[in-house]
Amino acid sequence: MSNCNHDCGSCSQNCSDRTQPESFLIQPHKESSIKKIIGVVSGKGGVGKSLVTSMLATAMQRKGYQAAVLDADITGPSMTKVFGITSKAEGTNDAIYPAITDTGIEVISVNMLLETDETPVIWRGPVIAGMVKQFYTDVVWKDVDFMFVDMPPGTGDVPLTIFQSLPLDGIVIVTSPQELVSMVVTKAINMAKMMNVNVLGLIENMSYVQCDECDHKMYVFGESHIDEIAKEHDLEVLAQLPLDPTIAALCDAGNIESVDGRNLEKAIQKIEGLL
Repeated sequence: MSNCNHDCGSCSQNCSDRTQPESFLIQPHKESSIKKIIGVVSGKGGVGKSLVTSMLATAMQRKGYQAAVLDADITGPSMTKVFGITSKAEGTNDAIYPAITDTGIEVISVNMLLETDETPVIWRGPVIAGMVKQFYTDVVWKDVDFMFVDMPPGTGDVPLTIFQSLPLDGIVIVTSPQELVSMVVTKAINMAKMMNVNVLGLIENMSYVQCDECDHKMYVFGESHIDEIAKEHDLEVLAQLPLDPTIAALCDAGNIESVDGRNLEKAIQKIEGLL
């Protein structure tokens, strides 16, 4: 319209500009280079989402890609622990620089900004969401092939902020074998569909315990329903990870980069296919 003042909120006309959906996408730091962004999501807490995030980043780094981890679980950050990061974030007036792990993975987490790792984050939702955005807009991510975003569980403020603000190339949904997981996984899948976010597939953690002597698998949390859930939603099962005390010990020691990730081959191939 010739007399348009571009203030759609005060206008009753149905012009072409008004019908365009509003974009909430934010831009990375001017010095950043990020090729692909993968969100790691769970419908509930305690299923090992952060473990999967760190293992995927480690696996991609080992294959020769530049990996990065944006720890968006602001109130329950764990990336500094599993990667053995003890340093605080450094920066200038207009940039924050991520920590670099032993194998070269770039990592940012709120623990790098707090006085101690035990300092609680007692912030309301909008402040937490703002911090996640800053991790994308203010941090300089150098030549990243794959960025993995470790999200908090559920479908609240932060997952919504990430789905709307970051140009996600896909998400991986992490589950566990318990019966109730079917419902919470479906919630996460439905949220992704509503937000037009591509679900790359499902990863089941704590799927079984494998005997060291006879290789027999024991399903300590009951029979898995991951195949049924995947079929129902026309998704792939990308991995079923064992409950392994060795991996838990490596996480506690900050040595997640020592894990070989041999159970993640299918997930790695799926993520590689995004390039």
